[in-house]
Amino acid sequence: MIAAAGRGALLDGLLAAAGAVFFWWRAARLQAGEAGPAGRDYRVARARGRFFTALAALGALAACAALEVALISDDFAVSYVAANGSRHLPLLYKVTALWAALQGSLLLWLLMLTALAVAVMFGSERAAGQLHPWAMAVIAGVAAFFSGLALFTADPFTVISPAPANGPGPNPLLQDNPLITAHPPLLYLGFTGMTVPFAYAIAALVTGRTGPAWLAVTRRWTLVAWTALTVAVVLGGFWSYTVLGWGGYWAWDPVENAAILPWFTATALLHSMMTQTRRAALQAWNLALAIATFLLVLLGTFLTRSGVVESVHSFTQSSLGPVLLGFLIAVLAGSGTLLVLRVGRLGAEPGLPPALSRETVFLGNNLLLAGLALTVLVGTVYPALAQALTGNQLSVGAPYFDRMTVPLALAVILLMGVGPLVPWVHAQPARLGRRLAVPSAAGAAATGALGVAGLRGLAPLATFGLAAFVLTAIAGRVAAGAAAERRRGAGVLAAPWRAVARRRRFFAGMLVHAGVVLAAVAIAASSAYTTATQATLRPGQAVRLSGYTATLQRITRQDGPRRDTITAVVTLRHHGRPAGELRPALSTYPTAAQAIGTPAIRPGLAGDAYLVLEQADPAGRWAVIGLSVHPLVDWLWIGAAVMAAGALAAAWPDRRRRLPAPPRGSPAATLAGTRP
Repeated sequence: MIAAAGRGALLDGLLAAAGAVFFWWRAARLQAGEAGPAGRDYRVARARGRFFTALAALGALAACAALEVALISDDFAVSYVAANGSRHLPLLYKVTALWAALQGSLLLWLLMLTALAVAVMFGSERAAGQLHPWAMAVIAGVAAFFSGLALFTADPFTVISPAPANGPGPNPLLQDNPLITAHPPLLYLGFTGMTVPFAYAIAALVTGRTGPAWLAVTRRWTLVAWTALTVAVVLGGFWSYTVLGWGGYWAWDPVENAAILPWFTATALLHSMMTQTRRAALQAWNLALAIATFLLVLLGTFLTRSGVVESVHSFTQSSLGPVLLGFLIAVLAGSGTLLVLRVGRLGAEPGLPPALSRETVFLGNNLLLAGLALTVLVGTVYPALAQALTGNQLSVGAPYFDRMTVPLALAVILLMGVGPLVPWVHAQPARLGRRLAVPSAAGAAATGALGVAGLRGLAPLATFGLAAFVLTAIAGRVAAGAAAERRRGAGVLAAPWRAVARRRRFFAGMLVHAGVVLAAVAIAASSAYTTATQATLRPGQAVRLSGYTATLQRITRQDGPRRDTITAVVTLRHHGRPAGELRPALSTYPTAAQAIGTPAIRPGLAGDAYLVLEQADPAGRWAVIGLSVHPLVDWLWIGAAVMAAGALAAAWPDRRRRLPAPPRGSPAATLAGTRP
């Protein structure tokens, strides 16, 4: 019964998405005709496009609801529940099992995509004008593809007879882990959100309206998607750090790389949007970035679900791979051909900006981010391509990525500090030099002081110096704004807040930059200065490292229906002072070949003490304890929160009084994009 309802919902969603594609396409053609948006046929087509878009979202919602009911009710006759459900799972993890495996995760993807389509349908029509029906047709087309994928290639509602009495539950790494409730939904929101700039870029190319109008519509959607993707990537690192037990948060894993690739290009797009808005430049570049970001999303989906790469983050090998690859190639060919055919009609762009201008800084920023994306893409895809072509198994490890990406990342941080200090169009060298003097002195002083204090390593010291440079530059911009507000009569305490409020988007961007800098400092410090040791201890014995003393008190064992767990009870002292009791553990699951460790962490702004139970005697006579100290790692999570806050502040709509619409048919109405 549940399986039939779920499959029926998917079929209804597929047919509705296909209908939405047709009617939005028809509305777009009719809008461009003589009758235009005032014609009855156009209004009918638009109304039907809206109806079928909403119906597609309802179909995805009904399919997800059916699978959730099957998971919660332990209906093991449904194949997905039999493979990923368990009677012993707590309710929270029965719910999150929806996105714990391939077929269910596609349903979540589809739900988010169709819900986004409804939001764009009602939220962007007025501002988008003639771009809107074309963009909606593209979004509906993507939804139709994923509906067909979920129905025909990754159907979670296959019926099993006879039904098993119980299931194994999801991957043990995804059990008893609250991050599973947030990380995949945020990641999919970020991925599906990149469909919007892609759709409007295609609409702009089809209609020839490649000016700043499509950017004005998509900027907020891109910011929201970028924020979700940023938080999701960092949450993935937090999951790796707190769950996997290896002590790190980023391993240049292929699936990790697949998530960061569209982040690079989306970041570049957000910056170059401002350049096109200011100078009508980089039109083709922005269109290419929007398309490339969506293509990288599809590539990440392919890598995660095809089985071509091995990763703790990826799903098992499936038949989805060839279908996803075919769709990726079709989108690449179609959008690439359209871009090439239309690029000659974009009109003349202004020449290269002056060397000392914010436009040049943004262009350099874009090139560096594109270089980062290309570097990571090559390192990620090359082993799979080499194996497919030659049959040889190759691996590209952390040394390649570190060596190639660190210089580019440092250059990006440098431009983050320089950009806000350089005016648009042209900067006077003497004035720019005065603006750069204090931040440069702060960066040099920080680097020198840390070097004298005994810190070593070119990359981390350069990161700390650049961080001081950027933060000082941001503080200088706030101080300059506050001084201007003081001249307008604001009080000492109110002036900075008024300055920030007056240029909210600018300072929201500076807040994002500050978050990036905090994250960069955390990555540099924890990568370069982490210390670790390991010891076999009997109860009462201790291991010492970097001022920490970890004393094993006892070893406990607890057997349960889902897992058997051995826990080491360890007291921690820092420079002789009590620092709490930590309990690293090893758990054995019936479905896991090896025991899974759960680290115990004592967090701190200066650094984390990280305990891992490597091995333990079931009788409680000894345990192998790993102790490591990770400097400043908590600032990575703080930096991500600061980035998200800044991005949301930048995306927040302005509270401006709406002016009455100009008379229909007037020149003002035409310029404003209102319908005649």
